[in-house]
Amino acid sequence: MIFVNLPVADVEAAKAFYVALGLKVNPLFTDDVCAAIVAEDNIVLMLLAEPRFRDFIEGEIAPRDATEVLVCFSAESRAAVDEMADAALAAGGGAWKQPQDFGHMYGRSFRDLDGHVVEVMWMDVQAHTGLTPDEVIAAAQ
Repeated sequence: MIFVNLPVADVEAAKAFYVALGLKVNPLFTDDVCAAIVAEDNIVLMLLAEPRFRDFIEGEIAPRDATEVLVCFSAESRAAVDEMADAALAAGGGAWKQPQDFGHMYGRSFRDLDGHVVEVMWMDVQAHTGLTPDEVIAAAQ
């Protein structure tokens, strides 16, 4: 499993933001200082209140206007990219960069309530690689 730990100012607000994007909360690992947001079966965003996040790091938390990590979600279609990005903006997120359209790849990005950069990307794998998605997975193994 992959856990992406992100510091947040307000756990409830951050949790509501990601739920508005269509992601689910795992209540077994959610309390008043953290929320487990399931991106996929094996990928979880851990939204940690800043004091709790400090328990796991040395040094300082990156400033909100800095980009410490770029979280990218894969979407099933161009329309799904727009759907999630529009939901993020409607839920209080901020625009980040212009949409990227390369024909076989399309993406949009935004900042969440705490300034973390999130991209949503769709790619026609076969047009890009000449391989089916199953062939791409097999090639990586």
